[in-house]
Amino acid sequence: MDNMNRRSFVAGLAAPLILTKSAAGANDRVRVAVVGMHGQGKAHIKEYTEMPDVELAALCDVDESVLAARLKELDAKGVKQPKTYVDIRKVLEDKSIDAISIATPNHWHSLMGIWGCQAGKDVYVEKPCSHNPWEGRQLVEAAKKYNRIVQHGTNSRSAAATREAMQMLRDGVIGDVYMSRGLCFKWRDTIGRAKEEPVPPGVEYNLWTGPAPMRPFTRNRFHYNWHWQWAYGNGDIGNQGIHEMDLARWGLGVKLPARVESMGGHFMFDDDQETPNTQIATFEFNEGGKKKLLVFEVRHWMTNHEAGIGERGTRKDSNTVGNLYYGSKGYMAVDGYTGYRTYLGRAQDPGPARKEGGSNWANFIKAVRSRKVSDLNAPIEEGHLSATLVHLANISYRLGRAINFDPATEQIVGDEEASKMMTRQYRAPFVVPAKV
Repeated sequence: MDNMNRRSFVAGLAAPLILTKSAAGANDRVRVAVVGMHGQGKAHIKEYTEMPDVELAALCDVDESVLAARLKELDAKGVKQPKTYVDIRKVLEDKSIDAISIATPNHWHSLMGIWGCQAGKDVYVEKPCSHNPWEGRQLVEAAKKYNRIVQHGTNSRSAAATREAMQMLRDGVIGDVYMSRGLCFKWRDTIGRAKEEPVPPGVEYNLWTGPAPMRPFTRNRFHYNWHWQWAYGNGDIGNQGIHEMDLARWGLGVKLPARVESMGGHFMFDDDQETPNTQIATFEFNEGGKKKLLVFEVRHWMTNHEAGIGERGTRKDSNTVGNLYYGSKGYMAVDGYTGYRTYLGRAQDPGPARKEGGSNWANFIKAVRSRKVSDLNAPIEEGHLSATLVHLANISYRLGRAINFDPATEQIVGDEEASKMMTRQYRAPFVVPAKV
């Protein structure tokens, strides 16, 4: 299967589209396969197994020890044992599965999502939905072409308080919003250095590597620490940060920037991490002739809290994760995806506030059943726009210069070297198709 012809595979996937069960009736159970279960995938499993109208039909992971651990946990809870797969392509051949829920490393997200759409499956894809801007747009186009429900894993879009906060910004609670800030201050220790070693037993490393370049196995290129390697992850701005980037853009009421500049570095530690652990990015938007700014900050170690965000008693390792919005009449602070507070006027008097969460997975299932993209709280188009900001920031950081961007064409302007970084070389047969 690994050496299969990609064209024939894609053609084979598209064929069962009309016969898919995805348009489930009101009394039918939606059968979901979770793909990737070492980290965030555990949250996917928990959410789906707690929904009465959903069946966890299959689990897929390239690490047999992870599969075994999840099956043991499900058995202890009395959950019906799902089918198990190692290869995502085998999951997509299973016509009884209605939807796939992707929680793999970032470099797989878009390709799995596109394959899922071509196979007639609805798709929940973890954030960021892409490893680079070009493949994210390909996933958006695949969702449209195959009429699939595709939800992006920016969970805060389904939190009741966050949705209320965004509406209040639109209604002018703090006046004319001209600037937003995303804060991603997370306590991150060094990952050290890991030696090259044989691939652990039970790990299908070829499938794990997928579209990325094949490199020798190390522990810092595998579970979780792949986030800090450019071949697989996007640094903390694309890990925890994509949540705040999405909210910062949403609250500012913008889509794509005209100019981006980012700088930072890998401070304090001497280890295998390639991505920056301290980073600042500034985005300038000019939509409708009106300039707005989005500023994003990543910090990895000692830091202060801001506007009360992250204050949780005396915990020495507490994080500061959230967003700030500045307007002509005050400012708003959003903390932990589920709560917001406003401060109005020069005296910064307390204004409206609320704290209440929600389930992005439940919203996805609702849309799967209704077949209405409009029911999605985090549609893939919005996920792609926010992920593009992450990628543009990283391109600017890696090149050490500002980049100009055309929002209409989604292309970098006047910089050939930067333009090449809008996509990547894919390792056959795991190739994101140029024509979905």
